[in-house]
Amino acid sequence: MIPSPRLSIVIPARNEEFELGATLDSVRRAGDALGQPWECIVVNDGSTDRTADIAREHGARVLDVEIHNIGAVRNAGARAALGDRLVFLDADTRLPSETLISAWEAMENGAVGGGAGVEFEELTGPVRILAAMFAFLWLRMCRWAAGCFIFSTRQAFEAVGGFDETYFASEERFISQALKAQGRFVILRESVLTSARKARLYSTSQLLGLAFRALLGGRKALQTREGLEIFYDAPRETE
Repeated sequence: MIPSPRLSIVIPARNEEFELGATLDSVRRAGDALGQPWECIVVNDGSTDRTADIAREHGARVLDVEIHNIGAVRNAGARAALGDRLVFLDADTRLPSETLISAWEAMENGAVGGGAGVEFEELTGPVRILAAMFAFLWLRMCRWAAGCFIFSTRQAFEAVGGFDETYFASEERFISQALKAQGRFVILRESVLTSARKARLYSTSQLLGLAFRALLGGRKALQTREGLEIFYDAPRETE
């Protein structure tokens, strides 16, 4: 008899055929190293490429949706998940074993949720400095989880109503604040490795504008998709 998963890793994905395979390989290694029953759910949000096929080829469970709202996509995955521990991982983010183990141990030791450090692959020049400064403010000063990696107990996640679906960006900021009201919320010393593709596809001024909007923007500025196309309709790299 196969034991029911205690941990569910939820990956929202829209046209992620280039990045998803490597991410799922890292999830497989981390899940096996954890030593607990686990599952992976790829929430396929209207992809027109091989995203769903790649997910199935790597052993993930695929949930097909047509939502186009990142918080709602994650919530759909959480509703389908079987585990009482939840991890939300972006499709272009690699999950080291030590980071997943540390997240699990934090929840087992009473944390309601949290995030991890973020490293960017192949990020150089001024953008690297800006990314480091933003990460310090977001993760260490404000103590909000980065959107590419968020974990929570199911009990705390359901108590706050999951991700607020009225936001099209910075939804991780608001769920971090909500989870803090439920109990101990931690930012791990361990990190995840995420793609620097936005730095290759967009100008520094565009990225700065989005960073300030995410960090300082009022709620109304984040409750419309207008101006946030980088998160929803961004081009995808193919090599």
